[in-house]
Amino acid sequence: MDEAMWAFGRASGFVSLALFTASVLLGIVNRSGRPLLTLPRFSISILHRNIALLATVFLGLHVGSLMLDPFARLRPVDVLVPFLGSYRPLWQGLGTAALDLLVAVVVTALLRQRIGLRTFKAVHWFAYAAWPVAMAHALGNGTDAGSAWFLALAVASAAVVVGALLWRLSATFLETTRARQGRPL
Repeated sequence: MDEAMWAFGRASGFVSLALFTASVLLGIVNRSGRPLLTLPRFSISILHRNIALLATVFLGLHVGSLMLDPFARLRPVDVLVPFLGSYRPLWQGLGTAALDLLVAVVVTALLRQRIGLRTFKAVHWFAYAAWPVAMAHALGNGTDAGSAWFLALAVASAAVVVGALLWRLSATFLETTRARQGRPL
């Protein structure tokens, strides 16, 4: 059973990171105002939200299974306060920090109508910080971090996210009426 919990913790962490990567990409595409292939913008928004929720579920499974695993020995405080863990405290703490950032994003998303769009958007920027922190956690603490398949996926994910982020920061990012009419932005 111990090895099953450990394997489930590893797999759910990987799936969560892959889904968060997709969520970041879809969030950037959604913000651009452009359709994705044949999906209209409202569908991209729904897909982004649902993938982020699914990623959050897998993150909960990742943390929960490792709390039950006697090797990982995660304590409730380790899940809430970064860098207190007994196993690789720096790398585990980065995972906790990413989780804390994600909790802030999820809570503000749930309270979006009450806190206002400006506050929601300000806190939602934490997603840009949470992703590389989570990736660093996976690379530093993950059992598979040294394997060729994981490193290849990590490099590919990082390249795609960095490319999307550079596009997000570019002057031609937002699709506007002027751009659709062929006029410069």
